[in-house]
Amino acid sequence: MASAPQSALPLFYNALEPLSSEAHAAFKLRPADAAPFFVGQHAIPITTDEFVSAQRRLPIVFTTGDDAIPIALMGLNEGVNVFVGDDGKLTDQNIYVPAYVRRYPFMLAKLHPQAQEMSLCFDPTADTLGAFDEGQPLFEGTEPSQTTKDILAFNEQFEQAGSRTANFMTELRELGLLMDGEVTIQTETQEQPFIYRGFQIINEEKLGELRGDQLRKIHKSGMLPLIYAHLFSLSLMPDIFNRQMALGKVPQPQLSA
Repeated sequence: MASAPQSALPLFYNALEPLSSEAHAAFKLRPADAAPFFVGQHAIPITTDEFVSAQRRLPIVFTTGDDAIPIALMGLNEGVNVFVGDDGKLTDQNIYVPAYVRRYPFMLAKLHPQAQEMSLCFDPTADTLGAFDEGQPLFEGTEPSQTTKDILAFNEQFEQAGSRTANFMTELRELGLLMDGEVTIQTETQEQPFIYRGFQIINEEKLGELRGDQLRKIHKSGMLPLIYAHLFSLSLMPDIFNRQMALGKVPQPQLSA
């Protein structure tokens, strides 16, 4: 059976296998009320399409390095997700769940480095897919079921959003708007403040210095609302911290985003 490359697998995925009407004709997708893979994941990749929805509940920052991407913080420390219990169930039904999480166990991937198109693949270790008696069939004979068509459409939309996000990040770099971030939180019970680093944010000073063509460009391209959604979301850092403290998950001095 052909398999997608197993190296450098994305977050959550233990393996990837292309979905096939021959190999998986009897497969069904069964609903799940828990996501064990989501437990303890503090930083989730997010697309710019999600900024406005996510910024209401989650801080949005950027990873470090030349290939920086936006991430939504569900905890301020590695191994801490304040919105998911140890059983994998959401503890806050109003929280925004990033599309990166919702697409699992599926994703689009190239089966070979030289492949021109991406194929719908899945993580064969996921317990929601298999030849079960109950669930939503993935195939009707040799044709994809409506469930599979919907999954494919969602993943295609996710990839398109990913391309828009990559363009956004390129513009930020070219404009020199990214800077190292730092958040300091002082508590009443600790003499020393908790200091979080290891991520990037928008440099508001440089943003304010943009003039003429640069300013018109980010306004016309729709970047400005996204930038402000990110900046507004940073005010949620103390809320995430307080949730960690309430859970007894005292953070370490530094954020590893």
